Amino acid sequence: MVLGIDPGSRATGYGVVRGHGQELKCVGAGVIRAATDGTFFQRLDRIYSGVTSIIEEYSPSVCAVEDMFFARNAKSALKLGHARAAAVLAAVHCGLPVYEYTPLQVKKAVVGYGRADKTQVQRMVSLLLGLGSAPASDAADALAVAICHASAVRLAARVSAGGGQRRTGSRAGAL
Repeated sequence: MVLGIDPGSRATGYGVVRGHGQELKCVGAGVIRAATDGTFFQRLDRIYSGVTSIIEEYSPSVCAVEDMFFARNAKSALKLGHARAAAVLAAVHCGLPVYEYTPLQVKKAVVGYGRADKTQVQRMVSLLLGLGSAPASDAADALAVAICHASAVRLAARVSAGGGQRRTGSRAGAL
């Protein structure tokens, strides 16, 4: 199982996906909401404890986190970095390997287009996982990160299974 995380200082999305051959299934998804009336450090603690609880509940084998993008506002980027660190630290503390994917990689893996908007990501996550309705935006983004990791693992397995074989014919060496 893969735990996907879309970090945020006010809302951190999470999604847990299990692979069944070529099919993926959503095991759980939601949003960790940090109280806005507490201090920033209390919000970080809520993210850490929330991710820890999710790991204890679902027992994923790996964690995939959306990598930071460049923000225009340095203060916002710093807060996002802190939130991301709290989530990653919780996963590492629980013994999970952590993988990072850029927003571009995630969107390409899920939608097929790196500049897709949030609505397109939500729609494709629903289709890929066979959900009856679109999950909340932050949860959909986290599920997309988990799908991206699952796709990367499947691709790596296919490449290693075919490693060492050479193609023959006119298309030899073509990708």
